[in-house]
Amino acid sequence: MGFLNKFKGKFSGESEEEVNIDEFLDTLGVENEDLLVEEANMWVRPYVIEDLEDIPAIDNDLDKGNIVILNVEPLYKRNTIKLKQAISKIKSHATEIDGDIARLSEYKLLVTPKGVKVAKVKK
Repeated sequence: MGFLNKFKGKFSGESEEEVNIDEFLDTLGVENEDLLVEEANMWVRPYVIEDLEDIPAIDNDLDKGNIVILNVEPLYKRNTIKLKQAISKIKSHATEIDGDIARLSEYKLLVTPKGVKVAKVKK
């Protein structure tokens, strides 16, 4: 029984087994091991930035129209000056292609390709 069917069963009172959300989240993506060969108009690509040499791959994905979720924690902990340089370069490229950049959490950034903007709300 698929996860959504289990959830549906919960709400209709027909569930045969209890839903273990932690187990489900741990197995996300395991069913389709070859996801990168599937056809899609846009991908959401995760990157961990460890040095300035990682920037061209990020820029390349943005140029292809993909969304990037960027983890900056390793560079933040090692060299904040290089981190500022890296973010500045990525932000500059996103601006050039009419994309956007926004902070998701302490160490995560969202970088979007041309035509995709992030709604930013001040707290």
